[in-house]
Amino acid sequence: MTAPDRPVSSLAPTVRRAGRLLCWSLATAWTAAAVDVTVSPGAGWWNTLWPLPWYLTCACAAAWAVLRAREKAARDGREPQTETDVRTDWDQAA
Repeated sequence: MTAPDRPVSSLAPTVRRAGRLLCWSLATAWTAAAVDVTVSPGAGWWNTLWPLPWYLTCACAAAWAVLRAREKAARDGREPQTETDVRTDWDQAA
């Protein structure tokens, strides 16, 4: 959680959603790959279906990287954190 006195970037919720979508698409891709290796489905549609989560994972990773870079660039426009701010952040995280 962020401190209430610090403004949250307007991109933050979008970056979080993209990150969650990336994680879930990767989990789905791993599951599809595991099913493909262990069960070896013989259905014709399976050969088309199982790589789709991998394509989604690549697209999500690219989108998340761009959004995260934009979020960091927007944050860099603000005043830099002092050493005490960084320590406070780490103490709060611990």
